[in-house]
Amino acid sequence: MPRASGPLAEALAHRTVLLDGGLSNQLAAQGCDLSGGLWTGRVLAERPDQVAAAHTAYARAGAEVLITASYQIGPRHPRAAELLHRSVALAARVAGAAGHEVWVAASVGPYGAVLADGSEYRGRYGLSVRELTAFHRPRIEALLAAGPDVLALETIPDPDEAQALLTVLAETGAPAWLSYTAAGGRTRSGAPLAEAFALAAASPQVIAVGVNCCDPAEVLPALEAAAATTRTPLVAYPNDGSVWEAATATWHAPRTEAPWPTAAWLRTGARLIGGCCRIGPDRIAALRGKMAGTDGR
Repeated sequence: MPRASGPLAEALAHRTVLLDGGLSNQLAAQGCDLSGGLWTGRVLAERPDQVAAAHTAYARAGAEVLITASYQIGPRHPRAAELLHRSVALAARVAGAAGHEVWVAASVGPYGAVLADGSEYRGRYGLSVRELTAFHRPRIEALLAAGPDVLALETIPDPDEAQALLTVLAETGAPAWLSYTAAGGRTRSGAPLAEAFALAAASPQVIAVGVNCCDPAEVLPALEAAAATTRTPLVAYPNDGSVWEAATATWHAPRTEAPWPTAAWLRTGARLIGGCCRIGPDRIAALRGKMAGTDGR
């Protein structure tokens, strides 16, 4: 099933690669019901055709990496293995049909995402690194069995959970990017970003480090901290600056939209750039145009 001509890490050594945007907002725009604890996983279970349609919308917008709908599927779900495999298969099918090079990134969301209570924006769940490792191991193994090109260890709120994920990653030898969610120049749990990125610098499996699902204004300081800590290519895919309120399951949009200084991100070392929640295909298409004007593609 041809999707990409080589590993994503090799492409990042030579050029900038465009990620997709938010899966949840695109599914909502398609009329899907995302209520309940599974969020996009509900659509994955009930309407896989809609997940494929969302991936297709991003591929048509120029996205070169499709992130799977596995973010909120935990190992205790009775259909976990089936749904995790399905998430990769759907993205791979769309990638194979795209008219350009596309990689499939299997989303590994944080423990807090499975709780569906906004805990990924706080971290520090009261679990040990060993307990978090045991939680993540079966879902990562199930995703890798489906054959993605790379793992997306994303929206990670604290270094403890990153350490757990990197422990499993070392066991598998699979490539991955590690992306924290940040606020106020720190991880969501309040840890210094330099400390958080230092963990990734010690892992040969990590092909990129950075931030996602954060205010765009958080991106540049985070990338600067990452660049000072590691020589790894950097990744950035913020949301639109909205704040998620778990109690009401609603986003609160900012009064004014923050600018995306993508040229500065690129100068700092960003090589994977895209969008997270509330960033749709139109924004990804526009971002592709901006990136093409700065990296010479």
